[in-house]
Amino acid sequence: MSRNYKFKNPEGLYFVSFAVVEWLDVFTRNEYKDIVLDSLRFCQKEKGLELVAWCIMTNHIHLIFRTTKGFKPEQVLGDFKRFTSKKIVRAIRDNPRESRKENLLKVFKAAANKSSNVKNYQFWRHDNQPIELWSNKVIAQKVNYIHQNPVEAGYVYYAKDYIYSSAADYAGEKGLIDNIILTELNVY
Repeated sequence: MSRNYKFKNPEGLYFVSFAVVEWLDVFTRNEYKDIVLDSLRFCQKEKGLELVAWCIMTNHIHLIFRTTKGFKPEQVLGDFKRFTSKKIVRAIRDNPRESRKENLLKVFKAAANKSSNVKNYQFWRHDNQPIELWSNKVIAQKVNYIHQNPVEAGYVYYAKDYIYSSAADYAGEKGLIDNIILTELNVY
């Protein structure tokens, strides 16, 4: 699969999902989710990332975002994935409490060996496809889809109760990351 993400409109609002190789449940540990959060915050501050909605599941992530300040969405997403890949693999390798360490690293190494453009370990799958969101209705559908993911998986009864998503922000509470709420984009 191509690593070149197909973002046709550099100013567009995009929905993207990306998964851990082999759909491994890496994000069952909060410390790995926190690496993702820290990286998203960095991208917001330094790379023009504007998040509209997000959710970290056990083996994949959903984002609705756009970029500003002259940054290209494919550049920001590529940098985010490269950085988190290295940082999470290192955190797994160095975590004395990680009982799955050997198996996880073995799968990441095998995935890298199958890829022509990855050296040591491949953490993220390369098959994500960004979808430009073109209407308020589609934006609202994707936000709802993202926020309902933890409910559908049985993690929580109410989307706002899953802290590793932006659902709390949409329920009038303060979440873990600053977002542009859809009302600010005149969606509702």
